[in-house]
Amino acid sequence: MLQPYRDQFNAQFTPSKYADLLSRLNRATRTTIEFRIAETPCFFPQSLLDELARTGAELTHQLLDNPAYMQASNQTIPAQYLVPNENPQPNFMTVDFGLIRNPDGTLSPKLVELQAFPSIFGYQDLLVRQYIETFNLDPNLRGHLGGLTEQTYWDLLRKVILNNHAPENVVLLEIDPDHQKTLPDFHVYEDKLGIPTVDITKLTKQGNRLFYHRDGRDIPIHRIYNRAIVDELERKNIHLPFDYRDDLNVEWAGHPNWYFRISKFSLPYLNHSSVPRAVFLDDWFAHRNIEDLPTEREKLLLKPLYSFAGKGIQFAPTNQELNAIPPADRHLYLLQERVAFEHTIQTPHGLTQAEIRIMYLWPDGGALQPAIALVRLGRGLMMGVDHNRDKQWVGGSSALYPTV
Repeated sequence: MLQPYRDQFNAQFTPSKYADLLSRLNRATRTTIEFRIAETPCFFPQSLLDELARTGAELTHQLLDNPAYMQASNQTIPAQYLVPNENPQPNFMTVDFGLIRNPDGTLSPKLVELQAFPSIFGYQDLLVRQYIETFNLDPNLRGHLGGLTEQTYWDLLRKVILNNHAPENVVLLEIDPDHQKTLPDFHVYEDKLGIPTVDITKLTKQGNRLFYHRDGRDIPIHRIYNRAIVDELERKNIHLPFDYRDDLNVEWAGHPNWYFRISKFSLPYLNHSSVPRAVFLDDWFAHRNIEDLPTEREKLLLKPLYSFAGKGIQFAPTNQELNAIPPADRHLYLLQERVAFEHTIQTPHGLTQAEIRIMYLWPDGGALQPAIALVRLGRGLMMGVDHNRDKQWVGGSSALYPTV
C-alpha cells in the first residue's frame, strides 16, 4: 500500500534475506517456527491503523457498556467452565479487520471478528524488530500503536501479565505447550518476563491454591496468564487436576469467562458501519430473512461460535448443511454476511489480501490500550496461516508505519 516503501521493499527483496529472517526468528525464539511467516511486512499509513484502533475500541466498549449484552453473554459460558472472581474487563482484546473498496475508491475497515483472548504479543514485537533489522528498513518505521515504544510496550505487557507478582509465581498456562504452534511466543515471555510456561494438566491443587513443580519444589501460583482454550480441552477430552468452578486463590491475566463473553457471539449485538450483518442460526430458522441477510448462499458464511483459528467455517452453506445441525445446537452457530475484502498488498505474486488484527492490552484498573498489530496475508478463501502454507508472500506479518 504505502509508497515508496512498498515498491522499494519488493525491488530489494532477496530469498537470502528472507532465509536470514527465518533463521533470526528461530534463534530468538529458541525453537523452529512452524507457521508460515510472510516474506514482507505491510506498510500502512498511521491514519489507517489509528482508525482501526479507534473502531475496535468503540466496538469493545459498545459491548461492555451495554448491560443487556452483558446479561445476554452470561448464557455463553458453559456451566462447567464458569470461573469465579471475574475481572470487570478483559485484560486482552483482539479485533480483526479486512479492508473493502468504497464506490469512491477509498478503503474502509470491515470487522471480521473480535475476541477477548490473548494473541501472540511477545512474538509480534520480535517480528516487528526483525523485519526492520533484517531488511535494513527505514529506522523511522514503527510497529507499536497508541504512542507506545518498544520499552513502554513491554512495561505495559509486564503490568498486565505479572500485576506486580514475582515472575516465578506467574505462569503461562497452556495445553501441552511444547507442541503448540504458538510455542515461539511462549519463549519470548520466558526470556523477557522470566515467567515459566506450564502444562495445565501438570498443576497440583492443595486446598484452594494451585502449584506447579519445578527444580524439586512445588511453587505456588499467584497469577495465571491464561492461554488454554476450552474448545481444545473438549476436543482432546482432557481431564484437569482442578475444576474451573473452584473458588481458587489465584488471579487471572485473561479471565477465562471473557473468551466466551466477547467472541463471534457478539456480532449480532453490534451496531456499527464496520460490522457485517449476522444472526444466530436458530433465529434464522425462526425468521429466515431476519436482519435482511443476503438471500444468495454464496454471500453467506456459517461459523461455529467457539472454534478457533477458522476451524469449522463453511462458505455458502447449503440447506442440507444447515438442516444437518441439530436444533438444540443451532444457537451455537452464526450465519453471517460474507464480505469481499480488497486485495491491497502488491507482491511479486500479485495483489494479496491483508487481514489486520489490532491487539489491545487492558491492565486491571486501567484503560483499553491499542498496543500492536498483527497482519495475515493470504490469497485463498481463508486467511489463517494454516490455510496459506503452500503459497509464497503470504502468512503472518507485521504492520509498519512511518513516523511523521
